Amino acid sequence: MEWNEFINNEREKPYFKDLMEFVDDEYSKNLCFPPYELIFNAFSLTSPNDLKVVILGQDPYHEINQAHGLAFSVLCEKIPPSLKNIYKEMESDLNIKLNQDGNLEYLAKQGVLLLNTVLTVREKEANSHSKKGWEIFTDNVIKYINTLDKPIVFILWGKPSILKTKYLNNPNHLIITSNHPSPLSAYRGFFGSKPFSKCNDFLESKGITPINWANTQ
Repeated sequence: MEWNEFINNEREKPYFKDLMEFVDDEYSKNLCFPPYELIFNAFSLTSPNDLKVVILGQDPYHEINQAHGLAFSVLCEKIPPSLKNIYKEMESDLNIKLNQDGNLEYLAKQGVLLLNTVLTVREKEANSHSKKGWEIFTDNVIKYINTLDKPIVFILWGKPSILKTKYLNNPNHLIITSNHPSPLSAYRGFFGSKPFSKCNDFLESKGITPINWANTQ
């Protein structure tokens, strides 16, 4: 089942209709992120057939010209602190030097689903769209991915993401958890967790092409 079919099935459910009524109202009255047309961007760039890795964040960045529908990814020159820490751990873990431009589309195109537990947010108000229905939607996304009969790595950062482990019981999959890369928690278990090398080691052990985290050809 492709993501379009999955999302269309969700659209028919009462919770999703209530959710989108809330989202439409918020976008009509407030500045919200990501841009409306990019709310489901993660699903347009990474199909279930190509899926290798799920990186799960919390909610989108809430400043102008940041969020574009991919967890942790931005389209601006100023790199948010959590993404800086992701780059720092990536370089340390893999002993590489990265082009830190903020745009993680290159990962999405390799089969990394960059998903937040909540897909929208009001400007400068973190978690302002939480507990409105997005958590149900992303729970259902995780439940669906759990049914896929192929090796998939779940990289879960922070409590809201780690809570999703209750939906993961597929023995084909690998679950990697740690504290969130936010400056508030990165030094309490994110740094040194080596999620990127663990991910690639697992994929290679299954005969799957590893992720090119360095964005090199």
